Amino acid sequence: MSTPNPLEQRLADTILEPEVTSLPVLDDGDHDRFSHYAKKADITRAHIEGVPIRALCGKIWVPSRDPSRYPICPDCKTIFELIKSSTTN
Repeated sequence: MSTPNPLEQRLADTILEPEVTSLPVLDDGDHDRFSHYAKKADITRAHIEGVPIRALCGKIWVPSRDPSRYPICPDCKTIFELIKSSTTN
């Protein structure tokens, strides 16, 4: 039996969760909101314990919102695609 590739395991352990980042106030005070990729285990722990976690892009936040309501973070998406392509080659 072969051991799983660490990159494949990292990819399998990654899901979406939103993170809210405030932008400088423009004229209406809008906020920039994204869903970020993070490890499933970290997101579960954060929901239970209320601790902050780190996304693939490096953002640190406490997940609390429905990720389907926000666009995916472009940095997380790029990193995720790089990981994904390196595991398929």
